Amino acid sequence: MFSYQLYSSRNFPPMSATFEMLAEAGYTAVEGYGALYADDAAVEATKAGLAATGLTMPTGHFSLQMLENEVPKVLSIARALKMQKLYCPFVMPDDRPTTGQGWHDFGARLEKAAKVYRAEGYGFGWHNHDFEFRPTADGAIPQEEIFNGGPHLEWEMDVAWVIRGGADPLAWIERYKDRITAAHVKDIAPKGENTDEDGWADVGHGTVDWPAIMAALRAIGVKHFVMEHDNPSDHKRFATRAIASAKGF
Repeated sequence: MFSYQLYSSRNFPPMSATFEMLAEAGYTAVEGYGALYADDAAVEATKAGLAATGLTMPTGHFSLQMLENEVPKVLSIARALKMQKLYCPFVMPDDRPTTGQGWHDFGARLEKAAKVYRAEGYGFGWHNHDFEFRPTADGAIPQEEIFNGGPHLEWEMDVAWVIRGGADPLAWIERYKDRITAAHVKDIAPKGENTDEDGWADVGHGTVDWPAIMAALRAIGVKHFVMEHDNPSDHKRFATRAIASAKGF
């Protein structure tokens, strides 16, 4: 299933028009993020946008603060938008552990938060950036320790961030193939290019070996492939080129 992380279109309002653009481009699903369910009105607008275009929202991102402290609200949003999997996507720099034990404890914290959502039938996991692959001062790899502390956590693997973190995505796919339930599909521009887009590229138009990586992800049963660009100058260009490329992998 080719989905689209709506964060990619945050700078191109209104979201209702984005839903229409994505449906026309051939997407059947989208992935939510915090601004789309910041309050009841936002939830209703998102729900209406999905209904009007026939798109679904099987996966969604929620902050750790919401997941831990606003459980009824998260469950209400997930039910209203018919989500299946919930991913925690980020932790601010000042809140990041600095030791292997700290990251292990963070994984345990996620595992604890997951229990109530799993009990309600939702998948629950972590979405990475690059910092999880950079060793701590004591030599630990944060992503490993998160999984050690959270033995049942799912993983939405952001492949391009794995690469930017200096790691080999194919090795990580093989090692954690039982954890990966979704993947972010985005691309990295050649060094020095696309500086106005923070060095990202449209899927299939950068340096990531997506044919090999997509094959590896499909081989382990991943179903949710989420197109993302962190800062496109033209979200329609990105959305249409990304799905066209992905269909060819």
